[in-house]
Amino acid sequence: MTTITPDSVTTALQHLLGDDRVLTGSDDLDRYSHDDAEWAPFVPPLAVVLARSTEDVVAAVRWAVSAGVRVVPRGAGTGLSGGANAMADSIVVSLERMDRVLEVNTDERYAVTEPGVINDTLRAVVAEHGLWYPPDPASSAISTIGGNVATNAGGICCVKYGVTRDYVLGLTVVLADGSIVELGRKTAKGVAGYDLTGLMVGSEGTLGIVTSVTVQLLPLAGRDERAVIGFFPSLAAAGDAVAAVSRAGIVPAALEIVDHTCLVAVDDWMHLGLPSSVEALLLSRIDEAGAAGDAIADRVEAIFTDAGGTDVERATDHDEIDRLFQARRLAYPALERLGPVLTEDICVPRGAVPEMLRRIQATARANDVTIANIAHAGDGNLHPLIIAPEGDSAAKDRAEVAFDAIVADCLALGGTVTGEHGVGLLKLPGVRAELGPRVLAMHRAVKDALDPAGTLNPGKAF
Repeated sequence: MTTITPDSVTTALQHLLGDDRVLTGSDDLDRYSHDDAEWAPFVPPLAVVLARSTEDVVAAVRWAVSAGVRVVPRGAGTGLSGGANAMADSIVVSLERMDRVLEVNTDERYAVTEPGVINDTLRAVVAEHGLWYPPDPASSAISTIGGNVATNAGGICCVKYGVTRDYVLGLTVVLADGSIVELGRKTAKGVAGYDLTGLMVGSEGTLGIVTSVTVQLLPLAGRDERAVIGFFPSLAAAGDAVAAVSRAGIVPAALEIVDHTCLVAVDDWMHLGLPSSVEALLLSRIDEAGAAGDAIADRVEAIFTDAGGTDVERATDHDEIDRLFQARRLAYPALERLGPVLTEDICVPRGAVPEMLRRIQATARANDVTIANIAHAGDGNLHPLIIAPEGDSAAKDRAEVAFDAIVADCLALGGTVTGEHGVGLLKLPGVRAELGPRVLAMHRAVKDALDPAGTLNPGKAF
């Protein structure tokens, strides 16, 4: 086995891949050490590989196995759970330069893309062919398809259209021994063998490194968007409206909550003319065409009003709709300007949304912390954002206590500790409590079968 030193790692990888595909400078190692999760632990990697092909990934993994080095796959580093954080004796394999859309098949409605393609870029490319890729995380302008696959990302439209796993037809994957497998299919149907494609989606790089993705697409035409918006006197009242929409059997294309703290932060930053005197904004998007869509919008307006919403109105102008949803997408970076943000990603039954929001507010008061709230409320996926001033260690400690309390309340209400960000490092205690010993043993059995040496993204996901 090769002796592991920074110099030996550099020499070996540069010999395999070339100087231009290996980073070893201290600034580069620091930049690639972690994702955007606040306070998740990391150790600077021994080196960073800038892969440009499946063959580069294979070479890096095979060398790592022979040297006893661990491999941490990375996309754009926009994750919020520590899933891309480097660990001891590891190299980071960055896939950001594998950024080509390889094929768009309009007849069969699928696209083949490398993992480093930005979500919005893929959506723009397929739109030129009259097609639509629905999964749209709030980070769609900066997150990669590979990262979306790793965490099974959702987004604003997933309440109606589903999450990443629902659109992944096939994958090219480099396994922990450096072998390459093709999983899945390009046909509309297929049930041959176990669903290994589905197993890889959401596995956070612990079972293999994805180097190409085949995604199903939908027609872009035929959607007639209108939005219903309402302002609410309390966060809980907005939650009551969400639960009422669900009870009515309505499945909007989006149903999003943005609270007072987020509205003020976004408007102070971007000057969008958002109101500062309301406690919550509820945004609903309905995309059924014609009279059917209008009838659903009428019902949603009535539900918002009955739940205490004020200034409930309908928007049909696409620019106005985009402006309102921009406030939702900009909430997280706007809050980051106020201090480090510890991000939750819990998901509760839709009927439990009002109670969970009440408990989050009680946790904020009990721990004397600021918790802003944004949510994919239509499917119960809540993102409490705990803000601690820079350098305030006492506030950081209180934030971590609040983080754990929110996870416990979520589980008590029948929820799950992560809806779309992944477990990474931050949610390890929560996922262990959620899954229990027998199911965790099943996870370990799968991991041991595919990665017996523990080479790929060790310590993550469970």
